[in-house]
Amino acid sequence: MHVTIEDAHKAIEAARAKAVELGTQMCIAVVDSGGNLKAFYRMDDAWVGSIDISQKKAKTALFFGMPTGQIGQLSQPGGPLYGIEHSNDGLITFPGGIPIVDKDGVMSGAIGVSGSTVENDHAVAEAGASAIGATELPEHPWRT
Repeated sequence: MHVTIEDAHKAIEAARAKAVELGTQMCIAVVDSGGNLKAFYRMDDAWVGSIDISQKKAKTALFFGMPTGQIGQLSQPGGPLYGIEHSNDGLITFPGGIPIVDKDGVMSGAIGVSGSTVENDHAVAEAGASAIGATELPEHPWRT
């Protein structure tokens, strides 16, 4: 199941509203369950470099079914996923990407946000994802 365009727009609007609340400009990307771009929004004055980063954050969260910040913790030197950011034509392993999960626990896509601090990026992505579903998949041993 893919995130619908209606839900992608709801997620982007909720994320945009959170970015406005935080006083920052963001690039916001939503990908479907295949990792394909479903919807994108670049706020006025958002960094051009954040276009690519937001899309890669969304894909990274989708590909591994977890927030990008969690992948970042696992990919530090000596960690079990060290070097993973070099796979899949480049991943982003710092906060700002979150899976979009439906009420049945099925991942239908992901949202990626870039343009501010990683804390703000994560908060804005979380606002978008939670506007249309859960932000975490059901427990799985490799995701702990």
